[in-house]
Amino acid sequence: MSDKPNSSGLEGKFQTLHEFIKAAKQRLTAERWDYVIGAAETETTLKRNRYAIDSIAFRPRVLRDISGVECSGVVMGKPSRLPVMLAPVGGLERLDPEGAAPVARAAGQFGITQMLSSVSDPGLEATAKASTGRKFFQLYRRGQDTATDEVVARAVDAGFEAFCYTVDSAFYGRRERDIARRVSNRSIIDDGGDYRQQSLSWNEVKRFKDKHGHKLPLILKGIQTGEDAAIACEHGVEGIYITNHGGRQLDHVRGTLDILPEVVDAVAGRAQIIIDGGFYRGSDVVKAIALGANTVAIGRLYLYGLAAAGGPGVARVLEILEQEIKTCLALLGVTGFAELNKSYVATAQSFTVPHVHSAFPLLNLSDDGYGGR
Repeated sequence: MSDKPNSSGLEGKFQTLHEFIKAAKQRLTAERWDYVIGAAETETTLKRNRYAIDSIAFRPRVLRDISGVECSGVVMGKPSRLPVMLAPVGGLERLDPEGAAPVARAAGQFGITQMLSSVSDPGLEATAKASTGRKFFQLYRRGQDTATDEVVARAVDAGFEAFCYTVDSAFYGRRERDIARRVSNRSIIDDGGDYRQQSLSWNEVKRFKDKHGHKLPLILKGIQTGEDAAIACEHGVEGIYITNHGGRQLDHVRGTLDILPEVVDAVAGRAQIIIDGGFYRGSDVVKAIALGANTVAIGRLYLYGLAAAGGPGVARVLEILEQEIKTCLALLGVTGFAELNKSYVATAQSFTVPHVHSAFPLLNLSDDGYGGR
């Protein structure tokens, strides 16, 4: 575990992760709460993300010296306090007036990487100025090639260390919580009649690598099959990001942890593997790394911290997550992620009914009637 002291200042107020969910719900309007917790159509994909995680059991080893357990890992080939990064989320200004800036500060102070969404305020340069740590930039492609090239140049100048295309958002998913409320939480993915995101293809991946590959490593976010992971590696892509957009795009796809094994086989060590999709607990992170991921990205989890208590809330979420990870590793009989492999996990029947907050059973202990769904 890192020797960095806790710096959030919220140790007394928040002792468990579920407490952030209640606090966030109390501070957000109904429309913004739905933006955080909602998914597309039947929300089956969202549930499958949790079901896939809950269907993995641990195989702990005993009578091992686990003194000195530490939680560091790797993010895009470099050491990190945790093998965790903050996923790109659009519209962070809906949760905090400063948008992505306090998230950048929290990530840097804690010692992990933030991936900034191109559709979050206060924008590329201002967010970079707030950051003291590693940062990656995610783009929803808009306009002509020259527009993309300008963004790449700005990202390089601002100190971003990797560039990411989101590739699972050619159309905006039917998020019926928004439709039912007659509100729009759409970003610029498909606004304005510009269809460049829809025309994104492997040709653009090749063009990017040819023109910018010497400047920034490329990550493709939205890979859901071994076939596409293999094609990405053939194009020299450095980061394979497994995600189904938190269930917010195509409904009825597989949970991301179910996708992971075939991607690991297809990549065969040629690229770094990042995964997100319902990862809320330290044990969730440990499962993904044991099954072959290099890095776990968290999204909704840090949004609860941001909505509940701003940047310090994000930092406190990470502190608790680190405590959970350390406990899990120790009880598995290992002193760090480097000792993990598939022998520490097995498939098992899940007895938890999956939903967006099924990782937090103590929500039903609140006295205001809030049951967490």
